[in-house]
Amino acid sequence: MTTSLQRGMAKATELTRAGRLQEATALIQSLLRGNGAATDAAPDTQFAPKAIASGDVIDGSFTRIDDAAGQPSPPAGPNDGPNGGPQPRPPRKKHAAKARTALSETLRKIAAGGMPAHGALASAAPVAPGAAFLSLTHSTPQGRRDYRLYVPAQRPDGPLPLIVMLHGCTQSPEDFAIGTGMNALAEEFGCLIAYPAQPTGANAQKCWNWFRPEDQARGGGEPALIAGLVRDIQSAHPTDPARTYIAGLSAGGAAAALVAAAYPDVFAAVGVHSGLPAQGARDIATAFAAMRGGTTGLPHRTALPTIVFHGLADSTVHPDNGSACLAQALPAMPGLRRSTRHDAPKGKRPHRVTEHRHADGRSFAEHWEIDGAGHAWAGGHPGGSFTDPAGPDASAQMLRFFLQHRLA
Repeated sequence: MTTSLQRGMAKATELTRAGRLQEATALIQSLLRGNGAATDAAPDTQFAPKAIASGDVIDGSFTRIDDAAGQPSPPAGPNDGPNGGPQPRPPRKKHAAKARTALSETLRKIAAGGMPAHGALASAAPVAPGAAFLSLTHSTPQGRRDYRLYVPAQRPDGPLPLIVMLHGCTQSPEDFAIGTGMNALAEEFGCLIAYPAQPTGANAQKCWNWFRPEDQARGGGEPALIAGLVRDIQSAHPTDPARTYIAGLSAGGAAAALVAAAYPDVFAAVGVHSGLPAQGARDIATAFAAMRGGTTGLPHRTALPTIVFHGLADSTVHPDNGSACLAQALPAMPGLRRSTRHDAPKGKRPHRVTEHRHADGRSFAEHWEIDGAGHAWAGGHPGGSFTDPAGPDASAQMLRFFLQHRLA
């Protein structure tokens, strides 16, 4: 971000935490229109809200693409009226009021402790006969996390691969299991699937705290909790330590990128769906900017096979973040062969797949860009929240990608 934008977002964060939500709303709106002058205002300046189109709102809510409404008209320009001057537009006023309400609600939720989202939660997930969906807890002096562990009925001889799945904001492990359909794939391929739960005590909206420095590094915070949870499973179940993987959606996708980068000796590959690159934000203000316009992160120090899914109509997390996730992975593995293919399955969303492969054909990095898809798990089951059944099957493709890789 520019210095002016950094100052402005920092000021908006201060106003939010002070309960001055109307002023914070107006300031962020001004910043998003590129009015950097607002950042130089005196600390006690009162920012009056201005009408904007809903497309200008940084909205932390998930969108289900099938339910998306038509987009509002663009903001009126100085020559839009019949006499060359501005002319009131009742529909725009309605959209502007809705936009202000959405942004104010977003700020209230952030002040309460987390990046916001909403959606229905599921309470049960399918379990095959003979399988188990265990309720467990990982606990250390640094903290604890409850989690669900799917143990398949169909188990191959030898240790099993383990996939850790990090849900999005407001979701639960059960809801995420239903939406992704990973339990059925666990039966088909003989895998253990772990679903850690983010409690409201850690984040008011149950988001993983991908934007906090204390939750971004090895040896502490949420990365250490997830790595410790993996060690619990490995000690209690016949897992293959060389075949442990992690994936997530949105905030969970951003957290998965962080955890895998912090523990490349634990995770053999990572899947990021509608997420952000590791260390792409350092606080709420930079998280807002990253979600709306994209961000970057430092290249991974060690090779980390990475698969990314992102809808090109995602208005919650900008699609450029998907490209940034891939850009973090590639420098550690030079000499790959790049190829791109376009698929348009009948009745499904067209999508573009960019692959970076080793000479032996193994895919080291993949980027799935899905036309018309919003902020939802591609190919997911409609019984779960934040899913897009019309998309390519992200779960099956992630599992296919993961099982190509193992730790040395």
